[in-house]
Amino acid sequence: MSDETTNGAAAPAGTQPAVRMQILTQYIRDLSFENAVAQKGLPSGEVQPEISVQVSLDARKRTTEHQYEVISKFRVQSVNAADKSPIFLCELDYGGIFHVEGVPEEQLHPFLMIECPRMLFPFVRRIISDMTRDGGFPTFNMDPVDFVALYRQEISRRVQAERPADQPLS
Repeated sequence: MSDETTNGAAAPAGTQPAVRMQILTQYIRDLSFENAVAQKGLPSGEVQPEISVQVSLDARKRTTEHQYEVISKFRVQSVNAADKSPIFLCELDYGGIFHVEGVPEEQLHPFLMIECPRMLFPFVRRIISDMTRDGGFPTFNMDPVDFVALYRQEISRRVQAERPADQPLS
């Protein structure tokens, strides 16, 4: 929606300007894959994989007006269920540069930490899938990430960290 009426006049006072988001660029910032099974020479019949995924996010304002850099960090680790020995480790830092306008200041942080990573996720998923396959393993199709829950969890963790140890929970 535009914040202008059909005759070109400005929108009435008090109305919210339209949110505009554009991905200007996206890129791999860091990438690594370690195949521990191939290095150790374990036969594949002895391996019962357990896979864990850790996600962390970071965002920062760029010097250009309305531009932000968002980095999604994924750590996918597989260990053998029997003895917890490593099978593979995949680490990916994936970034995007976004142009964001029309988001109120108090909503900008959650917008950057939820909506921007959500837009990048399909690309991250494909890269990790390709890396596991190219690393000699069955393709790992990562489940979608709930970035809203991840954001809430991080806010809760920060609140807990800032609370003095002797202060009771409300």
